[in-house]
Amino acid sequence: MVTLDDVRACAMSLPRTEEHLIRDHVKFRVGRIVYAAVAPDETVMGFGFPREERGALIAAESERFCLTRTSDARFNWIDAHMAELSVAEMREFVIDAWRMVVPKRLAAQL
Repeated sequence: MVTLDDVRACAMSLPRTEEHLIRDHVKFRVGRIVYAAVAPDETVMGFGFPREERGALIAAESERFCLTRTSDARFNWIDAHMAELSVAEMREFVIDAWRMVVPKRLAAQL
């Protein structure tokens, strides 16, 4: 099971990342763009994810992935139940989300 501390350790190791507490959600961002967030109850992690692939992933693995707020449908975003993720999967999702929001030259350095 993934914890907030696991997500924090991964996200804060990435260049330019800042952590903020916004409406009780722990959010990780580069500049003004949020690429990962953990819900106040620490059961759901949201992260940047290609919108065109989201529907297929939710349909294939609805017990693991969802979109908890319909207002997020307009963004490149998906939510995952933290209890259903391994630490390795979480790292991959967080790093990929980070790559979506940083300049390509910086993403290539990692």
